Amino acid sequence: MNNHEIDYKLHGDDMQFVEIELDPRETVVAEAGSLMMMEDDITMETIFGDGSSSFDSGIMGKIMGAGKRMLTGESLFMTMFTNAGNGKKHVYFASPYPGKIIPIDLSEHSGKIICQKEAFLAAAKGVSVGIEFQRKLGTGFFGGEGFIMQKLEGDGLAFIHAGGTIHRKELQPGEVLRVDTGCLVAMTSDVNYNIEMVKGVKTALFGGEGLFFATLRGPGIVWIQSLPFSRLASRVFAAAPQTLSRGSKDEGSIAGGIFDLLGGK
Repeated sequence: MNNHEIDYKLHGDDMQFVEIELDPRETVVAEAGSLMMMEDDITMETIFGDGSSSFDSGIMGKIMGAGKRMLTGESLFMTMFTNAGNGKKHVYFASPYPGKIIPIDLSEHSGKIICQKEAFLAAAKGVSVGIEFQRKLGTGFFGGEGFIMQKLEGDGLAFIHAGGTIHRKELQPGEVLRVDTGCLVAMTSDVNYNIEMVKGVKTALFGGEGLFFATLRGPGIVWIQSLPFSRLASRVFAAAPQTLSRGSKDEGSIAGGIFDLLGGK
Protein backbone atom coordinates (compact mmCIF):
# COMPACT_ATOMS: atom_id res chain seq x y z
CA MET A 1 0.00 0.00 0.00
CA ASN A 2 1.16 3.54 -0.78
CA ASN A 3 -1.19 5.23 1.71
CA HIS A 4 -0.86 5.22 5.47
CA GLU A 5 -3.12 2.67 7.19
CA ILE A 6 -5.32 4.39 9.76
CA ASP A 7 -8.06 3.20 12.09
CA TYR A 8 -11.19 5.21 12.83
CA LYS A 9 -14.44 5.39 14.81
CA LEU A 10 -17.53 7.45 14.01
CA HIS A 11 -19.39 9.27 16.79
CA GLY A 12 -22.81 10.90 16.85
CA ASP A 13 -25.85 10.70 14.63
CA ASP A 14 -26.98 13.96 13.02
CA MET A 15 -23.82 15.97 13.76
CA GLN A 16 -21.11 13.38 13.38
CA PHE A 17 -17.39 13.54 13.99
CA VAL A 18 -14.73 10.96 13.19
CA GLU A 19 -12.04 9.79 15.60
CA ILE A 20 -8.87 8.70 13.78
CA GLU A 21 -6.26 6.59 15.54
CA LEU A 22 -2.68 7.13 14.42
CA ASP A 23 0.23 4.83 15.10
CA PRO A 24 3.66 6.46 15.53
CA ARG A 25 4.66 8.37 12.34
CA GLU A 26 1.25 7.85 10.75
CA THR A 27 -0.33 10.90 9.11
CA VAL A 28 -3.81 12.01 8.13
CA VAL A 29 -4.52 14.93 5.77
CA ALA A 30 -7.59 17.11 6.29
CA GLU A 31 -9.33 20.18 4.98
CA ALA A 32 -8.43 23.41 6.75
CA GLY A 33 -10.92 24.16 9.51
CA SER A 34 -12.20 20.60 9.96
CA LEU A 35 -10.20 19.84 13.14
CA MET A 36 -12.26 19.29 16.28
CA MET A 37 -9.55 18.26 18.78
CA MET A 38 -6.33 16.25 19.00
CA GLU A 39 -4.25 14.55 21.65
CA ASP A 40 -0.74 15.46 22.75
CA ASP A 41 2.24 14.52 20.54
CA ILE A 42 0.27 15.11 17.33
CA THR A 43 1.96 17.73 15.16
CA MET A 44 0.25 19.96 12.61
CA GLU A 45 1.80 21.08 9.34
CA THR A 46 0.19 23.22 6.65
CA ILE A 47 1.02 21.93 3.18
CA PHE A 48 0.61 23.25 -0.34
CA GLY A 49 -1.75 20.89 -2.18
CA ASP A 50 -2.89 17.49 -0.90
CA GLY A 51 0.43 16.00 0.21
CA SER A 52 0.05 12.90 -1.96
CA SER A 53 3.23 11.15 -3.04
CA SER A 54 2.69 12.13 -6.68
CA PHE A 55 3.18 15.80 -5.79
CA ASP A 56 6.01 15.45 -3.27
CA SER A 57 8.80 16.11 -5.77
CA GLY A 58 9.29 19.55 -7.26
CA ILE A 59 7.66 22.91 -6.67
CA MET A 60 5.80 22.77 -10.00
CA GLY A 61 4.11 19.52 -9.01
CA LYS A 62 2.95 21.06 -5.75
CA ILE A 63 1.63 24.14 -7.55
CA MET A 64 -0.30 21.93 -9.98
CA GLY A 65 -1.81 19.95 -7.13
CA ALA A 66 -2.87 23.09 -5.29
CA GLY A 67 -4.19 24.66 -8.49
CA LYS A 68 -6.47 21.69 -9.09
CA ARG A 69 -7.94 22.11 -5.62
CA MET A 70 -8.52 25.82 -6.25
CA LEU A 71 -10.59 24.96 -9.33
CA THR A 72 -12.99 22.97 -7.14
CA GLY A 73 -13.44 25.96 -4.81
CA GLU A 74 -11.26 24.55 -2.05
CA SER A 75 -8.34 26.17 -0.25
CA LEU A 76 -4.86 25.99 -1.75
CA PHE A 77 -3.61 24.56 1.53
CA MET A 78 -4.37 21.47 3.58
CA THR A 79 -3.20 20.36 7.02
CA MET A 80 -1.24 17.21 7.89
CA PHE A 81 -1.62 15.69 11.36
CA THR A 82 1.21 13.33 12.30
CA ASN A 83 1.70 11.22 15.42
CA ALA A 84 5.16 12.23 16.64
CA GLY A 85 4.92 10.20 19.84
CA ASN A 86 5.68 6.59 20.70
CA GLY A 87 2.17 5.28 21.37
CA LYS A 88 -1.19 5.43 19.62
CA LYS A 89 -2.73 8.91 19.46
CA HIS A 90 -6.09 10.25 18.30
CA VAL A 91 -7.23 13.22 16.25
CA TYR A 92 -10.87 14.21 15.66
CA PHE A 93 -12.55 15.88 12.69
CA ALA A 94 -16.12 17.22 12.64
CA SER A 95 -18.75 17.50 9.95
CA PRO A 96 -19.36 21.19 9.07
CA TYR A 97 -23.17 20.90 8.99
CA PRO A 98 -25.89 18.37 9.97
CA GLY A 99 -25.41 15.13 8.11
CA LYS A 100 -23.26 12.04 7.91
CA ILE A 101 -19.59 11.22 7.48
CA ILE A 102 -18.93 8.42 4.98
CA PRO A 103 -15.74 6.38 5.31
CA ILE A 104 -14.62 4.96 1.96
CA ASP A 105 -11.81 2.46 1.43
CA LEU A 106 -10.50 3.44 -1.99
CA SER A 107 -8.81 0.05 -2.45
CA GLU A 108 -12.30 -1.50 -2.61
CA HIS A 109 -13.39 0.81 -5.44
CA SER A 110 -10.58 0.47 -7.99
CA GLY A 111 -8.63 3.23 -6.26
CA LYS A 112 -10.88 6.10 -7.30
CA ILE A 113 -14.05 7.87 -6.12
CA ILE A 114 -15.72 10.90 -7.74
CA CYS A 115 -17.54 13.23 -5.36
CA GLN A 116 -19.11 16.67 -5.34
CA LYS A 117 -16.85 19.57 -4.50
CA GLU A 118 -16.56 20.44 -0.80
CA ALA A 119 -17.49 16.86 0.17
CA PHE A 120 -13.95 15.86 1.14
CA LEU A 121 -13.19 15.93 4.89
CA ALA A 122 -9.99 13.93 5.56
CA ALA A 123 -7.93 11.02 4.28
CA ALA A 124 -4.88 8.93 4.99
CA LYS A 125 -1.66 10.49 3.76
CA GLY A 126 -1.03 9.50 0.16
CA VAL A 127 -4.61 9.92 -1.08
CA SER A 128 -4.65 12.32 -4.01
CA VAL A 129 -7.38 14.99 -4.03
CA GLY A 130 -7.82 16.24 -7.59
CA ILE A 131 -10.43 17.30 -10.10
CA GLU A 132 -12.66 15.31 -12.43
CA PHE A 133 -13.84 16.96 -15.65
CA GLN A 134 -17.18 15.81 -17.00
CA ARG A 135 -17.20 14.63 -20.60
CA LYS A 136 -20.10 16.78 -21.76
CA LEU A 137 -20.41 20.54 -21.39
CA GLY A 138 -24.09 20.23 -20.54
CA THR A 139 -23.13 18.40 -17.38
CA GLY A 140 -21.02 21.31 -16.28
CA PHE A 141 -23.32 24.16 -17.21
CA PHE A 142 -26.53 22.65 -15.84
CA GLY A 143 -25.35 20.06 -13.33
CA GLY A 144 -26.05 22.12 -10.26
CA GLU A 145 -22.70 21.21 -8.71
CA GLY A 146 -20.59 22.70 -11.49
CA PHE A 147 -18.53 21.41 -14.38
CA ILE A 148 -15.76 20.21 -12.08
CA MET A 149 -16.11 17.51 -9.44
CA GLN A 150 -13.52 16.16 -7.02
CA LYS A 151 -11.76 12.84 -7.44
CA LEU A 152 -10.07 10.92 -4.64
CA GLU A 153 -7.40 8.46 -5.76
CA GLY A 154 -5.26 6.00 -3.83
CA ASP A 155 -5.52 2.79 -1.85
CA GLY A 156 -6.30 4.15 1.62
CA LEU A 157 -9.20 5.48 3.65
CA ALA A 158 -10.96 8.72 2.76
CA PHE A 159 -13.79 10.46 4.59
CA ILE A 160 -16.45 12.56 2.88
CA HIS A 161 -19.46 14.28 4.42
CA ALA A 162 -22.97 15.03 3.19
CA GLY A 163 -26.26 16.44 4.47
CA GLY A 164 -29.20 14.62 6.01
CA THR A 165 -29.39 10.85 5.62
CA ILE A 166 -27.06 9.03 3.21
CA HIS A 167 -28.31 6.26 0.94
CA ARG A 168 -25.79 3.92 -0.68
CA LYS A 169 -27.15 2.26 -3.82
CA GLU A 170 -25.44 -0.30 -6.03
CA LEU A 171 -26.50 0.00 -9.67
CA GLN A 172 -26.59 -3.10 -11.84
CA PRO A 173 -25.26 -3.02 -15.44
CA GLY A 174 -27.60 -0.84 -17.50
CA GLU A 175 -29.68 0.23 -14.49
CA VAL A 176 -30.56 3.94 -14.58
CA LEU A 177 -31.19 6.21 -11.61
CA ARG A 178 -32.34 9.83 -11.94
CA VAL A 179 -31.28 12.04 -9.04
CA ASP A 180 -31.69 15.69 -8.12
CA THR A 181 -28.33 17.19 -9.03
CA GLY A 182 -27.70 18.54 -5.54
CA CYS A 183 -28.44 15.19 -3.90
CA LEU A 184 -25.61 13.34 -5.62
CA VAL A 185 -22.72 12.98 -3.16
CA ALA A 186 -20.31 10.49 -4.71
CA MET A 187 -20.00 7.64 -7.17
CA THR A 188 -17.50 5.06 -8.29
CA SER A 189 -15.57 5.77 -11.46
CA ASP A 190 -17.43 3.14 -13.51
CA VAL A 191 -20.79 4.96 -13.19
CA ASN A 192 -21.83 6.84 -16.34
CA TYR A 193 -22.94 10.32 -15.29
CA ASN A 194 -24.91 12.80 -17.39
CA ILE A 195 -27.43 15.63 -17.08
CA GLU A 196 -30.94 15.32 -18.45
CA MET A 197 -33.56 18.04 -18.82
CA VAL A 198 -36.95 17.53 -17.21
CA LYS A 199 -39.48 16.59 -19.87
CA GLY A 200 -42.61 18.69 -20.24
CA VAL A 201 -42.76 22.49 -20.12
CA LYS A 202 -45.27 22.67 -17.27
CA THR A 203 -43.35 20.14 -15.18
CA ALA A 204 -40.10 22.02 -15.70
CA LEU A 205 -41.55 25.44 -14.92
CA PHE A 206 -43.97 24.64 -12.10
CA GLY A 207 -42.77 21.34 -10.66
CA GLY A 208 -40.51 23.01 -8.12
CA GLU A 209 -37.75 20.46 -8.68
CA GLY A 210 -35.55 22.38 -11.10
CA LEU A 211 -35.02 21.99 -14.82
CA PHE A 212 -32.35 19.28 -14.73
CA PHE A 213 -31.49 16.09 -12.91
CA ALA A 214 -28.54 13.73 -12.94
CA THR A 215 -28.83 10.47 -14.85
CA LEU A 216 -26.65 7.72 -13.40
CA ARG A 217 -26.18 4.50 -15.33
CA GLY A 218 -24.69 1.36 -13.83
CA PRO A 219 -22.76 -0.64 -13.06
CA GLY A 220 -21.33 1.06 -10.01
CA ILE A 221 -22.10 2.46 -6.58
CA VAL A 222 -23.60 5.87 -5.83
CA TRP A 223 -24.08 7.74 -2.56
CA ILE A 224 -27.15 10.02 -2.31
CA GLN A 225 -27.85 12.67 0.36
CA SER A 226 -31.35 13.58 1.49
CA LEU A 227 -30.56 17.20 2.43
CA PRO A 228 -28.03 19.10 0.28
CA PHE A 229 -26.50 22.05 2.11
CA SER A 230 -27.68 24.42 -0.64
CA ARG A 231 -31.28 23.34 -0.03
CA LEU A 232 -30.91 23.75 3.73
CA ALA A 233 -29.36 27.20 3.36
CA SER A 234 -32.06 28.43 0.98
CA ARG A 235 -34.82 27.41 3.41
CA VAL A 236 -33.04 29.11 6.32
CA PHE A 237 -32.52 32.34 4.37
CA ALA A 238 -36.12 32.30 3.13
CA ALA A 239 -37.49 31.95 6.67
CA ALA A 240 -35.04 34.36 8.36
CA PRO A 241 -36.83 37.68 7.63
CA GLN A 242 -40.18 36.35 8.83
CA THR A 243 -38.65 34.76 11.92
CA LEU A 244 -36.78 37.91 12.88
CA SER A 245 -39.91 40.00 12.33
CA ARG A 246 -42.05 37.78 14.56
CA GLY A 247 -39.35 37.33 17.18
CA SER A 248 -38.75 41.05 17.50
CA LYS A 249 -42.31 41.61 18.70
CA ASP A 250 -42.56 38.67 21.12
CA GLU A 251 -43.10 39.75 24.73
CA GLY A 252 -40.24 38.97 27.05
CA SER A 253 -37.71 38.31 24.32
CA ILE A 254 -34.35 40.09 24.23
CA ALA A 255 -34.93 40.98 20.61
CA GLY A 256 -38.31 42.42 21.53
CA GLY A 257 -36.74 44.65 24.21
CA ILE A 258 -34.15 45.97 21.78
CA PHE A 259 -36.91 46.52 19.20
CA ASP A 260 -38.92 48.58 21.70
CA LEU A 261 -35.88 50.66 22.72
CA LEU A 262 -35.30 51.55 19.09
CA GLY A 263 -38.86 52.81 18.78
CA GLY A 264 -40.44 49.75 17.20
CA LYS A 265 -44.17 49.17 17.45
